[in-house]
Order: sequence, then C-alpha cells, then structure tokens
Amino acid sequence: MTGKAGPTDSTEPDPRSRFPTAYTILFLLIIFVAALTWIIPAGQYDRVLNADVGCEVAVPGTFRGVEATPQRPADVLLAPIAGFYDPDSYKANAIDVALFVLFLGGFLGVVNATGSIDAGIGAAMRSMAGHEIWMIPILMTLFALGGTTYGMAEETLAFYAVLLPVVLRAGCDAVTGVAVILIGAGIGVLGSTINPFATIIASNAASIAFTVGMALRLGLLIGGLAICIAYVTLYARRVKADNARSVVSGQWAAHRRHLLEDDDEDGDGGRALRGLTGAQKTILVVFAATFAVMIWGVSSQGWWMARMGALFLAAAIAVGLIGRLGEKRLTDAFVHGARDLLGVALVIGLARGIVVIMENGLIADTILNASAQILGDVSDAAFIVTIFAIEAGMSFLVPSSSGLAVLTMPILAPLADFAGVGRDLVVTAYQSANGLVNLVNPTFAVVIGGLTIGRVPYDRWIVFIWPLLAILTGFIIGALGLAAWFGTGGAA
Repeated sequence: MTGKAGPTDSTEPDPRSRFPTAYTILFLLIIFVAALTWIIPAGQYDRVLNADVGCEVAVPGTFRGVEATPQRPADVLLAPIAGFYDPDSYKANAIDVALFVLFLGGFLGVVNATGSIDAGIGAAMRSMAGHEIWMIPILMTLFALGGTTYGMAEETLAFYAVLLPVVLRAGCDAVTGVAVILIGAGIGVLGSTINPFATIIASNAASIAFTVGMALRLGLLIGGLAICIAYVTLYARRVKADNARSVVSGQWAAHRRHLLEDDDEDGDGGRALRGLTGAQKTILVVFAATFAVMIWGVSSQGWWMARMGALFLAAAIAVGLIGRLGEKRLTDAFVHGARDLLGVALVIGLARGIVVIMENGLIADTILNASAQILGDVSDAAFIVTIFAIEAGMSFLVPSSSGLAVLTMPILAPLADFAGVGRDLVVTAYQSANGLVNLVNPTFAVVIGGLTIGRVPYDRWIVFIWPLLAILTGFIIGALGLAAWFGTGGAA
C-alpha cells in the first residue's frame, strides 16, 4: 500500500509486466556494485564528528588510496542481511526503520478497516453535489494530505470507481477524474512533510532529523498543490464548456457508456460511500493527532524509530477500540496492514545492502571523491539542481520512494558537505524529483492502474500533463536554487 516501495513490490504483480521488480533491480545492483569493487580503486577519507548533522562526515582533502577488499559471492548474499543488521557496519543498519514501517503499516491497516478515510472522502464528494467543479480543489487537497503524511498512492485506486461517474455526470471527462486523484496524491508525495516512506527514511539515510528542511517542503507542498489545482480546474472548465477540447474527446461516448453503465436512480452509480459516523469522525481526529504527536516527539523530545513505532501501536489500539473492531478484527487488520508493508521493509534492507558492499569494498569514498571533484566547482544552486536531475533519472529505474532514498542518500547526502549546502536540501531534491517523475512513470503501478481504470490511454495522459510537468519542474528548481543560494532549507 501507499506507494512507498513503488509498483514493483505489489504482492500481486501484473503477470503481463516484463519490467523487473524492485527486489530484482536492487539485488542486481548489489551484484553490480560488488563487481565494481574489483575494478574501482579502494580509498578512504578521514572522518570527524559533525555536530550539525549528528554523525561522522568525510574531511575534504584527506582522501587516500588503501588496500582493496573486493567483494565475493558470499559477500553479495550476506549484504542484504547486513543491510538490516550488522554489528560491524552500524551505519548500514535498517532494522529499526523496517520495524517502524511494519508498525506503521499495522496502524494504517486498522484505520482502513474502520472505513474512516474512505467515508471522509465520500462525505466531501456528496457535500459538493450540484457544485462538482468545487470538488477539484477540495478532493485534491484531501488526497494531497494523504500523500504528504503517509505516502498515499495505491489506496487511491479504490476511489476511481466512485469519483469518475460523478465527474462525467458533471460534464467533465475521465482525464479530469484521474487527474484529481493521481495528481492530488502525487503532489502530496512530491511535497512530503512527514511521509515516513520518503522524508523520514531519506532523512535517516542522510543522518539528519526529518524536521530539518520542513519549511521548504511545506512551501513546495502548498505552492505545488495550488499550481495543480489551478491547472486541473482550468482544464475541467474548458472541457465542460466544450467537450471537443478534451484530450480524450474521441472516447467521450465510450467512457460515458462504460463508466456510467451501472448508475442507479440516486445518481451515485450505486458505489457512493456511506456517510461518516461519529466513531469515524473521532478516528480521523486520532489519525491526524497521531502524526502531530510524532512530529512533536521527534522535533522536541528526541524520539526516533522505537518510540514512533510504539506511538503507532498505541494509536492502532485506540482506533480499534473506537471503531469497535473487536480483538480478532483489530489484530487481523494490524497484521494485514503490516503484511502490506513487508515489501517496503525488505526493499529497505536490500537497498542498504548496496551500501554495505560499497563500504566493505572500500569504494564508497572513492566514488564520493570523484563526485566531489566533478561538482566541486559548481555553485550551490547548480549543485542542488544537478542532484535533482540525478534523482529524477534514477526514479525511472527505482520508482520506490523508500528504495530510492536508501539507495542514493548515503552517497549524495555527504556531497552536500563538500558543496557547502545542507543535507536537508539533498533530501528535498530527492523526494521532489521522485514525486514529479511518479506522476507519469510507466513503471509505477499507481499511474498505470489509475489510467487503466479510467480508460485513459498513456499517450493521452502525457498530452494532458506535460505542460504541468514543465511548470512544476520550473517551480521546484527555482525553490531549490533559492534555498541553496540563501543557504537554508528552512530548518525546523
């Protein structure tokens, strides 16, 4: 669920897909990096404790060659295990993050079992009956809140069947309905503030608190959401005024025939969600309060993965009691939610295994030194824009937000120390690049799944969204460049 590990960690992959899973990609990368340890000269930097980032950082100018330790097949097989826990390589450990992910998954499973999130969005939709055009900003904001808090992605697939008939009945096209959901949640992930599967994991891999840089990410979220709402609303108004201006005008009749064929007399297609009960309203308050407490604990009380996991366990129990799930439904929902995110936990260990190979093979510092020399003479703004471009390119190969974070952050974040910019800017560049690419990424199941449900051809989606991508790219690059220029990412 939630797109944290991208399309390739689905427990039910599309048998027609020929693209390798995230697990295969990451394991092949482990093998590839192990091969590099036989080719790339070994080297090391001196390291000192940096109080600002709370970890040891490389000292510029101290790189030196050392004796090579090439990695063998046994090391390749041990690397994913060591990625979770290796007492000799503490920096690469991911067991605390993986356990936190499982507890968070359990919490989300319990909340989903109560139907509170579905009912909340359904209530918002019904309240706009007769004023459907206003559903665009309201629903996109709700989906964005899901994206920025817990990486809402796969969960959105359930809403297409509900929203698409409403949008078509309002005189708009299927692309509008797909855009409200896909772009709404996507811009939330792009502007992740407390998303554990992007911001928190990436910050952990970069050895900084996830609250550092929060102001810039909040600005990207608000600014990006405003841009997307304006873009989709303008398009919807044009289509409503003239159906011929739809990018899928040739499929207008087919879409209405298919998506409205099950409509009943109450006009909700027989699929509208029930109203919010008092218990569900309380659960939504608890849901929001849990993330607020998490921010407070991390930013002011020194909490980390163990206490955050305990918080989500307590919240899951509270939600189960409020929703009167009973002992069996509560535990089943928690286990089911944790199982849904098991793939995310495995991806974290696999990706960290790449770092283990690089560190044990003593080529991580060699790569860091070469990168520092390449980027050493560029300006702060050019440096962060280059990082954004690298992450965007990598996102096509590794659409998983968590997988990409633990794959790239250990290498790219230390480069910020050489460039004189904050590591939080590298984290922000990563998550904004990954979120942007995953609005159109053909390897991302949420994109292909949403377009398939809406019967929107991929090429028509590109025709619709490419101007928005250009606008968002300019907005993100401008924000990152200014933050680097002024030397701040908006530390909390």
